[in-house]
Amino acid sequence: MSSVQTQIRRLKEMPFRAAMKKIAGKAIQEARFAYRQYRISRSPITLRPELFRSFETTSTFLFDPLSREHYVNLLKKEGMDQEIIHDAERICTHVFDLLGSGETSLGPSLPWHEDFKTGFRWDNKFYKWIKIVDLDNAADVKVPWELSRFQHFFTLGKAYWLTEDEKYALEFQAQLEDWMIQNPVEMSVNWTCAMDVAIRSSNWIAVVPFFRKSPSIPESFWESFHSSLYLQGVFIRGNLENTGEHTGNHYTANLAGLIALGIYFGSFNVQGNQPLLGNPADWLTFGMDEMEKELFVQVNEDGTNYEASTSYHRLVAEMFLVTTMWCSRNGLHFPDVYMRRLEKMHEFMLHIMKPDGLTPLIGDADDGRYLIVSRYSGWVRSDFRHLLAVAGEFFERDDFRNAGISSWEDALWIAGGNKPSRIPELDEPRSVAYPDGGYYVLRSPEIYCLIRCGELSFHGHGAHSHNDQLSFELNVKGKDIIVDPGTFVYSADYRARNLFRSTAVHNTIQVGDMEQNDMEDRNLFLLREQTYAKCELFSYEYFAGNHRGYEKKSGIIHRREIMLKDSGLVIIDKLEHATPAQSEVLPASAAFMLAAGIRVYADKRNLILQAEGFKAIVAFENAAEVQIQKGWISKDYGVREPSQLLRVYTHHQYLRTTIHWD
Repeated sequence: MSSVQTQIRRLKEMPFRAAMKKIAGKAIQEARFAYRQYRISRSPITLRPELFRSFETTSTFLFDPLSREHYVNLLKKEGMDQEIIHDAERICTHVFDLLGSGETSLGPSLPWHEDFKTGFRWDNKFYKWIKIVDLDNAADVKVPWELSRFQHFFTLGKAYWLTEDEKYALEFQAQLEDWMIQNPVEMSVNWTCAMDVAIRSSNWIAVVPFFRKSPSIPESFWESFHSSLYLQGVFIRGNLENTGEHTGNHYTANLAGLIALGIYFGSFNVQGNQPLLGNPADWLTFGMDEMEKELFVQVNEDGTNYEASTSYHRLVAEMFLVTTMWCSRNGLHFPDVYMRRLEKMHEFMLHIMKPDGLTPLIGDADDGRYLIVSRYSGWVRSDFRHLLAVAGEFFERDDFRNAGISSWEDALWIAGGNKPSRIPELDEPRSVAYPDGGYYVLRSPEIYCLIRCGELSFHGHGAHSHNDQLSFELNVKGKDIIVDPGTFVYSADYRARNLFRSTAVHNTIQVGDMEQNDMEDRNLFLLREQTYAKCELFSYEYFAGNHRGYEKKSGIIHRREIMLKDSGLVIIDKLEHATPAQSEVLPASAAFMLAAGIRVYADKRNLILQAEGFKAIVAFENAAEVQIQKGWISKDYGVREPSQLLRVYTHHQYLRTTIHWD
């Protein structure tokens, strides 16, 4: 069903007066947009740069501009300088690898309005009239947005400090001047999402200490820079993403941006003939008040994010943590109850981390970050340890410090460096349950098994959820064996989007060809709750749970038990009738998505899974047929790699799977 058809259907379902009110409101809004477009075409939104001639921030940055020598010496001592300079050279020559593009040379002028993966360009016009998504072409608006976040600037700044080569400062200046010319306020695709305006603003501010004293950059540039930055604050405040059914990571980014801008500009305020521009002090007050509220809206009591995605948990935790630390550096503090909830967000990341230090990407993942202060070209999307390194210093937690020791550079730039840990190593990981978020982890010395069983994102809206109830990931002796398929893309390919979030590719049971939660082909961020998954029992070596996604469709309730055994795992699936009168046994199948590099072959009645240093025997009870099918897994947005999927068909109500290794 198309979005237009969906809107028509919803209008028909409304009472007549409500429908007429909605139509009238839409007409008034369109008239306002037309008038706004007319005004901007006659008089573009600008602030005279000379208004900022005397401006110099009095705020404290995340890192100390006066400690340049300390940072440089440490980077060289740890051997990071060559990687940083290599990445900066690629940036200067406009070679980028964004959202699965692969290394691509973008030419002398950066394509700010283009999905350079497909060549599609968005016209410069009033931002409210730009169609950012067209499911009938392959363009992905995230590509120009990602480039225009300027998260590569931090790497340019580090290279400038390391080498004192003015070419990096001049590249910083040239990119910004070009962007400001090519993206008039409210008149390009890079103004269509306030989240991206906010992240862009924060990244501009974060790198000021690197370049502010460059002799190559004239003061006139900084006047234009501050004029544009100020207008971005005005835009964010007037386009907050809090008007939908739920707030989420977009609104958190809006608030983070307003706080960063409010801190940076301080008491400075543009007065005169434009009273509606807003006041940075008000942005700061509003941002802090709302951020405190949003932490308790978006973060469950157990510390999990309510978008039901580990990747978005990481992004939201980063925005909350960095913003809270930025405030703290400037004498602004949140209450203890807020701080404890924020600390719990990082405890969750610590406890679900796999033995190899990576984290399963459950639900949606779009590679979103707030600030990228290390490894710009090589950060691993499933590695959350950079946040634990920073949180270890902020919360004075040695367990966080030890987990994040490999991400010391993040702690350097954001937290001022690493203090020595008072404990020699991490405690032995244990099985842990996060019922509010719907994550359960079974552990033994050899086994890591994460099980998904809980509410869909946004309390049942399902925007970033997949049909993955009772699905699991299995890691044995530090090696991935059975994995979540990932996300791959959003609107660039709606069929692939739906495949990667479908029941069929997750490690769970599918009854017939039914989805756990029904999907609309072209409604890519809606998955209304039908599963109501529930954990029945959890211990350090046992999980039992159920979901009701098939109950209204077929009268079936899926129950699953997972048990850790010595050198093995046992999975018992039961397809129970919701009412005693039912007796029909429906065909069903269990899926097991194998990690890349796992080889599978048949041996008598069993299957053998094999990889370097690993061999497992997989046996099924009550299987009618076992197929080895082609599968796909995605570790990065826009990238997929082939794998294999085991599909086990059954006509019984009971299926037992045993995985045993040497």
